[in-house]
Amino acid sequence: MDCCDHDHDELDLMECAKVGQKIRNFTLDAYDPTEGGFATVDSAKIQKKKKWLILFFYPADFTFVCPTELADLAASHAKLKKLGAEVVSVSTDTKFAHLAWKCSERLLADVKFLMAADPAGNVSRYFDVWDQETGLDLRGTFIINPEGLLVSSEVNFYNVGRNADELVRKLEANVYLAKHPAEACPAKWTPGAKTLTPSAELVGNVYEALSID
Repeated sequence: MDCCDHDHDELDLMECAKVGQKIRNFTLDAYDPTEGGFATVDSAKIQKKKKWLILFFYPADFTFVCPTELADLAASHAKLKKLGAEVVSVSTDTKFAHLAWKCSERLLADVKFLMAADPAGNVSRYFDVWDQETGLDLRGTFIINPEGLLVSSEVNFYNVGRNADELVRKLEANVYLAKHPAEACPAKWTPGAKTLTPSAELVGNVYEALSID
């Protein structure tokens, strides 16, 4: 895989996106299943709306694991929207291929999020999911907060599908921590569960802190 190796796009001249850093603004053409037409994904406009942004990269339309992933994501789309997120799937297919795939693959019947097209791979390179050997994207999931900060990154190889329930959990945790920045969420944290407040007293005493009612 090559990160940011072309000279023809502004994104390619920058370092790849890194967790904990602000992303560069980008735009992508997209198919909009809700409106049945084409649209534009503009990260700057999403930030202006104070929305979280979830980018869900996948290898290709008309493949095998991919429709199962998008169907799973569609089942959690309402929860993610309620948490304030704009959900966008991305592959190197064109917006026209997205339209054809959406209309023919029954697993995609409930997909209502924008299906973005990155045929030149520029945004895919920026998020370091583009595989130069195949020209396809790996299975990358990214959560970007309303300030444009990349707070979560997950990349799987082609043969392992993701779980949207875990994506929901991670977004719930990040939304909570945005309002409670002094706290931290332990493993398997879900809303209502105990959090941790890092301090000198907590060192070596995490068990006790989580056990106190």
